[in-house]
Amino acid sequence: MKTQKIALKVLTLSIVTIVFPAMAQEPKPTCNHCSAVYIPKSELDGYNQRAIEHKLVDQQVRSVDVGKVQVGIGSIYRGKLGQATGLENTVAEAVAEHEQVSEVYYVIEGSATLLTGPDLVAPKPRPSTLTPVREEHGPGYSAKSIKNPEVHELKAGDMIIIPAGTGHWFTKIDDHIRYVMVRLDPEKILPLKSEAQSQKYLASPYSPSQGNF
Repeated sequence: MKTQKIALKVLTLSIVTIVFPAMAQEPKPTCNHCSAVYIPKSELDGYNQRAIEHKLVDQQVRSVDVGKVQVGIGSIYRGKLGQATGLENTVAEAVAEHEQVSEVYYVIEGSATLLTGPDLVAPKPRPSTLTPVREEHGPGYSAKSIKNPEVHELKAGDMIIIPAGTGHWFTKIDDHIRYVMVRLDPEKILPLKSEAQSQKYLASPYSPSQGNF
């Protein structure tokens, strides 16, 4: 009985020693004294107008370091696209996959059919010299199609999360689709882009070699 009491006291002291210091520790922010980043609708509209005028698809609005991860905000506009079937699959190589960056879409306008899945058909590495690879979504692959894909019918107000390593492929866009994209870059491989850089970009004349800056 005495041995049991001693063992119980030792166990109780051990629990107290472990638990109470942990409870006493104050939470620490993962981004120390970081400022919030505000992007007004007028700025996003400016990117959309630029996309329509110059037939651009993807533009990086911001890229911000928030501590343990970097967050990018993209403005995307895609025009009408017919149903991709049969031989079209082998020609377009329209499937995209990003190895290190996950993406979240919020659809503002339009509707489209989006296929997703990890099993790519005939994947090819995207050249590191491409502007989207260097400035928007990092290294990854293009492919002809996706085996056994999930099919998503996107419309205004919908959201979709596409993890890194998951292929994504628009096979039909009814008239157009416009969406805001949140990019999660835990390895911080992409360049930062500030409000000042964004305003400078929008104010400058369009140049095909300009990229996002």
